[in-house]
Amino acid sequence: MTQILIVDDDPTLRMTLSRVLKKQGYGVTTACDGEAGLAAAMAELPSLIICDWMMPKMDGIEVCRRVKAIEELANSYFILLTSKDEVVDLVQGLESGADDFLGKPPNLSELQARVRAGLRVHQANRELQERTQQLEKELSQAAEYVKSLLPAPMAGKVTTNSFFLPSAELGGDCFDYFWLDDRRFAFYLLDVSGHGVGSALLSVSVLNLLRSRSLRHSSDVPVDFAQPGEVLTTLNHYFQMSAHRDMYFTMWYGVWEPHTRQLRYGCGGHPPAVAIAGGQGQKLQVPGVPIGMVPDLDYDTATVNLPPQTRLYLYSDGIYEIPTGEGKIWGIDALLATLVQACRGTDSPLAAVLGTTQALLPVGESPDDDISLLEVVLS
Repeated sequence: MTQILIVDDDPTLRMTLSRVLKKQGYGVTTACDGEAGLAAAMAELPSLIICDWMMPKMDGIEVCRRVKAIEELANSYFILLTSKDEVVDLVQGLESGADDFLGKPPNLSELQARVRAGLRVHQANRELQERTQQLEKELSQAAEYVKSLLPAPMAGKVTTNSFFLPSAELGGDCFDYFWLDDRRFAFYLLDVSGHGVGSALLSVSVLNLLRSRSLRHSSDVPVDFAQPGEVLTTLNHYFQMSAHRDMYFTMWYGVWEPHTRQLRYGCGGHPPAVAIAGGQGQKLQVPGVPIGMVPDLDYDTATVNLPPQTRLYLYSDGIYEIPTGEGKIWGIDALLATLVQACRGTDSPLAAVLGTTQALLPVGESPDDDISLLEVVLS
């Protein structure tokens, strides 16, 4: 039974309103002042509250403020009974959280109509809250699924470490690394546009396609995964945004050959990787638009030779677009400076950068976008 709470210090009005509403089939609880009304609201969790403005002990404005501050009561529809009709008074009532007003004494037909309308709003809000909670649960499950697909740390000729912080809405970050053979090591990081399960599923589709080595040219010839430009060109053909709900992705893809100390890499609109050796950082980027934006593009491959103990970092834009207040963001230059400084001063640069990143986020809140950082140490 739908529960309604009436709070008024006038016993005649309480009795009258209670009888009218009970005849309509509602469960009704009454309280004689603001303090008793707040206690009754907390005990009963009513769907709708009708409350007098002027009462002893606690007025209706204060009751409304406190009710709306309680999570379990925030969606309760709150009607203030008042003889006040000045705009400033109505504004005060609305700012306290009141949903509607009724003149005092109320017209009973109008009261019944306002109650029906208020309960419809309450029901809609409750259904929306339930759907939101279900969506949050599904996004959390999707984030855990994405995490489960990410590779474990690796040690040996190449050492890898990483961290992944999913946003509240879940973005499309994903990364992977694997040996193509005993001489060549491939690694990449991608970031799908937008948020939600759709973005995450597209990133997982790309990961599975690359992990299974099933990427092929239109002529059915297997792609050479040791050629970054060829990989990006073929992905661009597979994942045109016109066929994927207007979603595209950025990607940095590299192949390391320890025996020659040569790194081949390509970039599809992604932020530059940074190679740090001897306390100095070097940006690694090739011009190229995001994957899926423009059909029939050929992506280039660049090469660079790197000294022993070079640390390579791949990351998504979520890590440097963290707001720092006054409309500003942390910024890519600040991130790269932090990486270089961390490599100079600690044996665990990834942990140091993670600590800096988390310190920038509001306590207890998820980031606005997925945050990914991949470290590849070339021995």
